[in-house]
Amino acid sequence: MKKNWPILVVDDEDVMCESMAAWLREDGYRVDTAPSGQKAVELAKSSDYAICFVDLKMPGGMDGIETMMEIHRVRPEASVIIITAYATVDTAIQAMKEGAQEYIVKPCNPQEISMLVARILKLKKLQSENAILRKKLTRQYRHHDIITKNPRMEEILALTQDVASLRSTVLIRGESGTGKELVARAVHFSGSRAGKPFVVMNCAALTETLLESELFGYEKGAFTGAGGQTKGKFEVADGGTIFLDEIGDISAKLQADLLRVLQERRFYRVGGTQEVEVDVRVIAATNKDLGEEVKQGRFREDLYYRLNVIEIRLPALRERREDIPLLAEHFVQRISSELGKEISGITAAALKLLIAYEWPGNVRELENVIERAIVTCRNGMLEEQDFSWLQRSESTQQDWQVPDVPLEELERRAIVTALERKHGNVKEASAALGIDRSTLYDKLKRYEISH
Repeated sequence: MKKNWPILVVDDEDVMCESMAAWLREDGYRVDTAPSGQKAVELAKSSDYAICFVDLKMPGGMDGIETMMEIHRVRPEASVIIITAYATVDTAIQAMKEGAQEYIVKPCNPQEISMLVARILKLKKLQSENAILRKKLTRQYRHHDIITKNPRMEEILALTQDVASLRSTVLIRGESGTGKELVARAVHFSGSRAGKPFVVMNCAALTETLLESELFGYEKGAFTGAGGQTKGKFEVADGGTIFLDEIGDISAKLQADLLRVLQERRFYRVGGTQEVEVDVRVIAATNKDLGEEVKQGRFREDLYYRLNVIEIRLPALRERREDIPLLAEHFVQRISSELGKEISGITAAALKLLIAYEWPGNVRELENVIERAIVTCRNGMLEEQDFSWLQRSESTQQDWQVPDVPLEELERRAIVTALERKHGNVKEASAALGIDRSTLYDKLKRYEISH
């Protein structure tokens, strides 16, 4: 335990103040005392107290709540414990609402105080160690929002630097949730186009007609509802980069249109007669084997070679397990901050569980799992029990009783259930089902499922 973190005791009763200070000094802590709120604030300005015990009722114009608020103004990280001889529900609510970490009732029990201080300082020690570790990990393993120490990923990141300033097309391959868009952003923001637009288009999310108008724009009157000339994604991305996600799902017509854009750097808006010329770098991504798609006649060979000038293949998360602790700590830090919940880290036992899991949804699934664990966590650390449902989801698969219905109906029910649990979010539902988004979109159309 870090005994040199100082403690402040604030109480207008000398006997109470000195006796509490003596108890804490016997435990090895450095303790200062103050007879009033004004004196306590003066001391807090010159000393970084880890814990402040503050009496609620004090004469002199500044009570315990006001003192606590002033201490927090100069020392936001200090843990303030309110001491009161008149404990009521209203007192507790007010103290906690204004920022007290705990409140204790007079007469104080020395053993209770010792345990309380030890618990608070243990948490502060963990938070301090985690903050230092996170800074080290950020410096060592973070590259353009990609966190890794995996050798294959390091090679990929080096390649993104090498090709960043080229105009050559990049094809990124990998399973759903592996971070294809992050790699595309790393390419864009490492090169000469970094100050220009980076435009994202998910090719699996729209029908052929909508995707065409989204990519190339349209003229007034080109179709019902086209009230005026509208720029497409290619025009918006002029001078920068366009990222075409799920490129393996575009129609034969759009494949031909895209090939022309790659060859000539020009196109027509939908319903237009005047060519539009652009300077756009294309980065495409897919979870399909486009070489096999070409063999099956589903993808144009000439477009495939145009796209596949520089190929980047991303490993699945199960192939880079050494990154799981880094990613998990990063998600804990970010998500707990976003949710306003104090979580200092993950225990070794919980990390062992996460490392052993297969992660069919890859990094995206890990992020969702961490968020769920933070939401349901009852302690200051994520423990093995916070991921017990993840263990059950694996162990219960083999015990699942299959109802006597056609396979297609089973699949339809699974999709509907996943969408209901994820509140209609296709991205999260696909991760939960262990399939890519484009496949899920296909099945939604096939089974006529609305979302």
